[in-house]
Amino acid sequence: MGTVLIPLPAQDFDPTEVAVSWQVLRRLDHEVRFATPVGAPARADDLMVTGRGLDPWGAVPGLDRLVLVGRVLRADADARAAYAELVGDPAFTDPLSWESIDLDAVDALLLPGGHRARGMRRYLESERLQSVVVDAFRRDLPVAAICHGVLLAARSVDSETTRSVLHGRRTTALTWTLESRAWRVARVTRFWDRDYYRTYRESQGQPSGYMSVQQEVTRALARPGDFVDVDRADPEARRKSSGRARDTVDDPRPALVVRDGNYLSARWPGDVHTFARQFAAMLR
Repeated sequence: MGTVLIPLPAQDFDPTEVAVSWQVLRRLDHEVRFATPVGAPARADDLMVTGRGLDPWGAVPGLDRLVLVGRVLRADADARAAYAELVGDPAFTDPLSWESIDLDAVDALLLPGGHRARGMRRYLESERLQSVVVDAFRRDLPVAAICHGVLLAARSVDSETTRSVLHGRRTTALTWTLESRAWRVARVTRFWDRDYYRTYRESQGQPSGYMSVQQEVTRALARPGDFVDVDRADPEARRKSSGRARDTVDDPRPALVVRDGNYLSARWPGDVHTFARQFAAMLR
């Protein structure tokens, strides 16, 4: 049907958001291509794949194999299976380089996330990727972004309007509630790397959460109300907001996905099945 391009950082992307999106799109007969900084295969955030290193003893060789907290925070079994399948896919092992991206050759763009600063900052701060995102919006291509991928879109400023491509759009992204909850846990359990869950931290004088994904994305929008979080009146509000319940291919109830024209967004890995299925439907 359609060809979807997924740009990735060299390392530390979220395995669930990439692998499940790829799996769903492929099963619905879409082609998926990848692009990395220099055209070398990317590596997911190993902590999110294995869960090792997220427990207080996670830095101790041998003991790191005992995974308790990491079992909760890592990718779930379906996502880990999808990732194991993904790493053998020829399109994943032989990606394009960012510089060689040609939107004439694809039908849609999907921006995944990941939070580990080591690998994600280059992706989020790439002027090349930001120019690709601007071009995709100018062409009115279907664009999907999830979690920190929305931050890449928010930072993509169209030189003709001098505004973010998300200005005037409704969107969701990783919420401060979800981001801060995981950060608080990891600050204790991964005490030697207390900011593992924060890609960017506040500078002196900035209020708590100022550099969170939600707040930076919101600053790029036309109105604060254009950032969409779970409606408290939603009968599934508790499930959607728990940070524990994840959607599945057959159960979209925990997911929050927001569509605005040819743009689709979601919050975190727990939304990814619904996110990918809705994006696939947009490509028909």
